[in-house]
Amino acid sequence: MPLQVYRQRLYDISWFMRHLNESIARQANKEDNCTGRFWEGRFKSQALLDEAAVAACMAYVDLNPIRAKIADTPENSAHTSVKKRIEKARKGEQPKQLCPFVGNPRKDMPDGLPFSLADYLALVDMTGRVIREDKRGAIDATTSPILERLNIDHQCWLELTTGLEKHFGGVVGRDTSLLRYKVCHHQQRVQGMGAAKRWLSSA
Repeated sequence: MPLQVYRQRLYDISWFMRHLNESIARQANKEDNCTGRFWEGRFKSQALLDEAAVAACMAYVDLNPIRAKIADTPENSAHTSVKKRIEKARKGEQPKQLCPFVGNPRKDMPDGLPFSLADYLALVDMTGRVIREDKRGAIDATTSPILERLNIDHQCWLELTTGLEKHFGGVVGRDTSLLRYKVCHHQQRVQGMGAAKRWLSSA
């Protein structure tokens, strides 16, 4: 096969999805003893042009289990990024496999999502309480606010989410995590060790 064809396929999402759909459909149809497409419709690609669009898309995806009524709260929604973020937030960390929250836009902005994790969790929690006629599920209106449910120490959480860039350097985590990072990367010292011991030990 010509090299040009391989190059074209590397950036052809339609080709990739067609072949992915075919292999999954064959396996699923064999297991369920049926025929037809695995996905009802074609995939959809949308460009997210600003921070508001990114936040809206993230919340939409993270709330899918609640809207489908297979989960009652974001922290109980399996296979979602918000659940992974919550699990790490309870330890004062951010999941390495996900794009980090780096706070509001500012000079010398690091790479990451331009808002705070606390704001995003509150946004998801608030949005999930809205009852939609076209969806089965919603977060119960009597459920306590998400940060209260997570039982994260208020002072540690506030300090962590409002002063992250002030207290830490290029890496953020508990003191044990910073020590591992220091050893693995052969560094003499890591900025933020005092803050990690003070603010993250009880997170």
